[in-house]
Amino acid sequence: MNKKTVKDIDIKGKRVLMRVDFNVPMNKGEVSDDKRIRAALPTIKYVLDQNASLVLMSHLGRPKGSGFEPDFSLKPVSKALEKLLGKPVLMAPDCIGEEVVRLARNLKQGEVMLLENVRFHKEEEKNDPAFAKQLSMLGDVYVNDAFGSAHRAHASTEGVAKYLPAVSGFLMEQELEYLSKATINPEHPYIAILGGAKISDKIAVIENLLKKCDTLIIGGGMANTFLAAKGFNMAESLVEQTAIQTAKDIISKANTKLLLPIDAVVGNKANPQAQPVVVDVSKIPSGGSVMDIGPKSIDKFTDVLKNAKLIVWNGPLGVFEDERYSKGTFEIAKFLATLNATTVIGGGDSASAVKKAGVAKQMTHVSTGGGASLEFLEGKILPGVAALLDK
Repeated sequence: MNKKTVKDIDIKGKRVLMRVDFNVPMNKGEVSDDKRIRAALPTIKYVLDQNASLVLMSHLGRPKGSGFEPDFSLKPVSKALEKLLGKPVLMAPDCIGEEVVRLARNLKQGEVMLLENVRFHKEEEKNDPAFAKQLSMLGDVYVNDAFGSAHRAHASTEGVAKYLPAVSGFLMEQELEYLSKATINPEHPYIAILGGAKISDKIAVIENLLKKCDTLIIGGGMANTFLAAKGFNMAESLVEQTAIQTAKDIISKANTKLLLPIDAVVGNKANPQAQPVVVDVSKIPSGGSVMDIGPKSIDKFTDVLKNAKLIVWNGPLGVFEDERYSKGTFEIAKFLATLNATTVIGGGDSASAVKKAGVAKQMTHVSTGGGASLEFLEGKILPGVAALLDK
């Protein structure tokens, strides 16, 4: 994706309005995981090093959009950012209004202000032009470093770009670079891994990936629906009944490209404390529920993955949050960490899984945007990306 970055324009001495993704987990009024804040630091530090002043904006959670709500205030985020930057961060009382404009215009070179949650205003998600214009009054240039929100056409991600020169930050640039490797002239052999619960959420992704990859590995709850479509009795396993015909059509189109589990770790929904058993997918016991891929599937998948040049993974292969059903996801994650291949992890639960497996740093790229990365892999144009200036 050939979009201009913050390095491609002159920002010296200017006010930079920057959209970040500070939608971070909170616990008792404090940030419990600052990964997303740290991900934005390279762009923040670059802007400040250029003797620019910086106005940051973000959303947090899902407030009602009818004004200030203490539980969704970004004030704790400003404190976490202060610690990471080692300098004061001015916390604005709102994200628009005369007082906020005054504070922004009084910022000195090298100073930082964080706006209050943009979703306290319903106009944000409506991409209201008047609201976007008010936001634009806070800067001379606009930088979008919030890939996790780039699939939303909101005022702070797309609307504001109509009023200011708009470029990407370094995190956005990195996301576009690695996800483009999976969609534009990918290296081969190219293996895609898709997990998660539902086929219906990922039909477009499956169809787009099948055009580009050499093998598509399916795991997680999605695999149950494919196995049911092939005639296997999945007992009490999660099966998306309304998607069975879709699964049959995909199997028919995919031919030998599709790789499904051959064995499974099975639990019992009626007796959650029962010991899991490993069985072939043709022998799921009555009352059994597939919760993870089995050891034969792990061997089958790793045998295909070992020769890959490019691997894209979106969605866990089992209920990895439960230790009894984490082996499939974690073993595949650890195997990917040993390969001499480009490994792109598609955010959300997949990012959480590689982190929990202790191998996130061994991956080439772990996306910060689950929904955005999924839409990118579908081949969709993301509004927050389309709004940026072309090189």
